[in-house]
Amino acid sequence: MTEIQRESRLRSVLKALSWRVVATTTIIAIAFFTTGDIEMALEIGFIEFFIKFALYYLHERAWQLAPRGTIRKLAGKKQVETLQK
Repeated sequence: MTEIQRESRLRSVLKALSWRVVATTTIIAIAFFTTGDIEMALEIGFIEFFIKFALYYLHERAWQLAPRGTIRKLAGKKQVETLQK
């Protein structure tokens, strides 16, 4: 029987960090093209980076609490119930 691997906290942090770099660069570019003000764009990016970093990390950790296959089982039950009606 195969053992289900869970992601470590470090992996969750690294995933959040790498995604935030990509996403924050995007939001800074959008803010700059919208406002024409690089200082404002950087300020928006700075604030956005830390708030969304924390939210992404918490989201990743919450998913680790759900046993693998739970969502698939729930979706399967709903399909069966729908077919039985």
